[in-house]
Amino acid sequence: MHALNLGILAHVDAGKTSLTERLLHTVGIIDEIGSVDDGSTQTDSLALERQRGITIKSAVVSFEIDDVTVDLIDTPGHPDFIAEVERVLGVLDGAVLVISAVEGVQAQTRVLMRTLRRLRIPTLIFVNKIDRRGADTDRVLRSIAERLTPAIVPMGLVDGLGTRDARAIPHTGAGTDTDTDTDAGTAGLLDVLAAHDDELLASYVEDDTVPYRRLRAALAEQTGRARVHPVFFGSAMTGAGVDALISGIRDLLPAAGGRPDGPVSGSVFKVERGPAGEKIAYVRMFSGTVRTRDLLTFGDGGEGILRQGKVTAIDVFERGSARRETSVTAGRIGTLRGLADIRIGDTIGVPGGQSGDPAGAAETLGSAGPAGTVATARSTGLAGPVGPQHFSPPTLETVVVPARPGDKGALHTALTQLAEQDPLIDLRYDETRQEISVSLYGEVQKEVVQATLADEFGLDVGFRETTTICVERPVGSGEAVEFNGKDANPFLATVGLRVDPAPVGSGVEFRLEVELGGMPYAFFKAVEDTVKATLDQGIHGWQVTDCTVTMTHSGYSPRQSHAHQGFDKSMSSTGADFRGLTPLVLMDALRRAGTQVYEPMHRIRLEAPADTLGALLPVLAGLRAVPQVTETRGGACVLEWSIPAARVHELEQRLPGLTRGEGELEAAFDHYAPVGRGHIPQRPRTDHNPLNRKEYLLNVTRRV
Repeated sequence: MHALNLGILAHVDAGKTSLTERLLHTVGIIDEIGSVDDGSTQTDSLALERQRGITIKSAVVSFEIDDVTVDLIDTPGHPDFIAEVERVLGVLDGAVLVISAVEGVQAQTRVLMRTLRRLRIPTLIFVNKIDRRGADTDRVLRSIAERLTPAIVPMGLVDGLGTRDARAIPHTGAGTDTDTDTDAGTAGLLDVLAAHDDELLASYVEDDTVPYRRLRAALAEQTGRARVHPVFFGSAMTGAGVDALISGIRDLLPAAGGRPDGPVSGSVFKVERGPAGEKIAYVRMFSGTVRTRDLLTFGDGGEGILRQGKVTAIDVFERGSARRETSVTAGRIGTLRGLADIRIGDTIGVPGGQSGDPAGAAETLGSAGPAGTVATARSTGLAGPVGPQHFSPPTLETVVVPARPGDKGALHTALTQLAEQDPLIDLRYDETRQEISVSLYGEVQKEVVQATLADEFGLDVGFRETTTICVERPVGSGEAVEFNGKDANPFLATVGLRVDPAPVGSGVEFRLEVELGGMPYAFFKAVEDTVKATLDQGIHGWQVTDCTVTMTHSGYSPRQSHAHQGFDKSMSSTGADFRGLTPLVLMDALRRAGTQVYEPMHRIRLEAPADTLGALLPVLAGLRAVPQVTETRGGACVLEWSIPAARVHELEQRLPGLTRGEGELEAAFDHYAPVGRGHIPQRPRTDHNPLNRKEYLLNVTRRV
């Protein structure tokens, strides 16, 4: 037996969850196929998922195909829950991308396929709903080739397209004793494969024929390398074509790697709470074996501190359900209990198989560079705690308001638990106003948060107006320093910092231009951690990114004590001194550097009747859209423009009236652009405001 971790991905309503149900029924895991509309599917277990008929949280279910154990992960299709898909991608061996034969390639389909190709995840394409009126497989194939990838191989034909009796006829390729390709439908297979295989092309040129077995082997090899993408046709509702897809999953997608006897290494892609409130971590094992009662080391690789916990129970997925086991091995997905400090994005063990040593965390500052410089990349910019992102960050935020003022404490606790399951909602607590804001991808996600708080926590909440999340970037260099015991510095610490701009997308990098041995490591770590936290709010209140912060000065008061007495805190530096002084110095340096506010821009693709172009152009200009591509194709016009994220919703609302209901709009985050010199958006601060020295010192030290 070998393992395969498979993801099912799609644009919402393409039939992804229905296909999962059909697969489970076909392989004998369930006796009756559930209905998304009725809320009776195997993987949509949340009450809210059953009510709304959409997938919100990823779910794992296991089944077997001959000698292959498949751990299948059903992911959300709605773009508001793209973060849930984000966390799944890193644990997949292969994927099935579902496309509707009626609607064809949609906005989310393109986002998913671009990401799958960039990550080189082997992917099969399943064109679903061939039994639906309006199904057009030829149009869908052209759209896939034009808008997703030209490296596709249709694996069959469809008979009775658009009718209840529609069936998929697979290409067999078998027909003669010489085992040559006599099926006319597979003639294009050689063309696609030969583009990546010179030996195959040479063999065809020499012999004018290629054995089908060799073509099939080349197809499996190139599919496994994500160079080509086989396309299957079928219907999740009727079961047409599903057998061929199952064979493709077994024969064309690569098995999970990793040695069970190797060093322990795994990745946590989901965390949920059990009935008693205990954490349950979903982990994909890449190497080694985790057993009950093992003491595990884990961390996110960027915080500098590793954590530990003892595994108290393990569940492994098998034949449609989770079963209690004593271990989970390389290649498999399992759940671990007992790890109270575990978080989404954590790595179990240490990559490369080296044992973790929390006591050696000082090494995370990096290695010495020229002139004694120590550099460390400490931030992924907007990626958050779950590591490098494959999709765009959330670009919207809103304040959550409890209906009963007395529920503020319970609301904070509830949202903190939701943030454990989805770190990208990024809680921001404003102590002054006693308000909590969350980051969002869209309005549907807001509705889900509201319903979840009501159903699971008994909290009735509302929301303020949704606003756009901007970022700040330094426009120049700035430097500041405060010395221990001089001027108006009330802290027993010397801190000097310089802020410099860095390339777009580089995040935040912390460097040292002082000797690492010049003071205790804990004080350097206090400065570094405080720099990272302080940059969450820049001059205008937005997160500061794409910059380098260099520590230029350091100093401290050594440990002091009176005769016959113990440690005297009033005469000795502590970590609190460095944590208190760093925000003042950093914001002073940042103010001297200056910052520019950038707003999120979406790239839109708008297709509409050509005679509506005259009405569309002035509206787009009024929404501050910037043209990239504008062209006419027959009776249609295609526009690819960029537009502020804050204006996309308005465009969606106005589009039907502008295009007689025939306009099709795709929108996805593309980049950040500078806000004009007019009104610069400000974000209310939630910290002690180090931009106002008097106010800050009153809050931190209770004295000026």
